[in-house]
Amino acid sequence: MAVPKRKMSRSNTRHRRAQWRADAPALVPVTVDGATHLVPQHLRKAYERGLLHPKI
Repeated sequence: MAVPKRKMSRSNTRHRRAQWRADAPALVPVTVDGATHLVPQHLRKAYERGLLHPKI
């Protein structure tokens, strides 16, 4: 694991952290009970099997 040689200032730490952004999940169309819904790709099979119910 990398260990810093010197203390990083609070300003530099906050500037570095501010650059990180989470990406929106890729949505795919799924037909449940005759209605098409956009759901995250990694949950597609759960919706198709009826384990999860899309919000109306």
